[in-house]
Amino acid sequence: MGDRRLAVVSGGGTGIGAAVARGLVADGFDVLVVGRRIDVLDSAARRICDESGRDGAVTAVAADLTDPGQVGAVVDAVGERAVDAVVNNAGGYLSGPTDSLGGVADWWRANLDANVLTAVLLTEALRPALRRPGGRVVLLSSIAAQRGGAGPYSAAKAALHGWAYDLAAQLGPEQITVNVVSPGYVAETEFFGDRMTPEGHAKRVAATLVGRAGVPDDIAAAVRYLVGPSAGYVTGQVLGVNGGSVLGR
Repeated sequence: MGDRRLAVVSGGGTGIGAAVARGLVADGFDVLVVGRRIDVLDSAARRICDESGRDGAVTAVAADLTDPGQVGAVVDAVGERAVDAVVNNAGGYLSGPTDSLGGVADWWRANLDANVLTAVLLTEALRPALRRPGGRVVLLSSIAAQRGGAGPYSAAKAALHGWAYDLAAQLGPEQITVNVVSPGYVAETEFFGDRMTPEGHAKRVAATLVGRAGVPDDIAAAVRYLVGPSAGYVTGQVLGVNGGSVLGR
C-alpha cells in the first residue's frame, strides 16, 4: 500500500457507498469498506479492484457500527496507518411498530442508532488516526433532514448537521475538515427496497429542477471533492446534492 492515502467508507458495499469507494480508488486512495454483510462487501471490493486494475486497493471489514465492541475491527484493519478520510455513509430508513409508546421508542432508537450512532462511533474510534494536517470527515445526511417527511429518519439525519458543526470546530485547528453531503432522491440504491413505485419515482423526479433522479455517482462526486486537495478551505458545511428539490439556504 505504500504511501497511498487511506479512506474508510461505511455502508460501502452497495449504492452510494460503493460509488464513493470506486471513485476514491480512481483518485488514488486505498479504501476500507465497512458494513454488516461481508459477502456484499467482498463482492464490491473484488468488483472495484477488477475495474480499477488495482489489486488489493479495497479491503472489506465486517462490523455492526452500532455496537461499540465491533468498531474495533475497523481500527485493527487501519493498523498504524494515518486515515485521510472517513466517509460515514451507513444508515437508512427503518420502519417499526407505532401502536404503543414502547414501539415508538424502539422505532426512534433504531433510526438514531443506524444513522447517528454509526457515524459517531466510527469517527470517534478513528479520530486519533486522522491525518494531521489534512484529514477529512464526511457525513451522509438526506434531503429529509431539511424538509422532513420521514419521522425519526428525518430527525436522525438532521442531528448529523449539528454534530458536524461541533466536530468541525473541534478539529479545525488541526487542519481537519468536517462536512455533510445531503442527497436528494437517488435511484439505483437499496434505500427504498421494494417500496418505490413508478408513481413515486415520477413524483420525486418532478420535484427536481433538472428533471431527473440522482444516481450514486452524483453523490460520490461531491464526496470526492470534499476529501480532495481542493476542499481544504471548506468545513462545517452542508452540501445539498438534490437536483434543486430543496434550494440552498
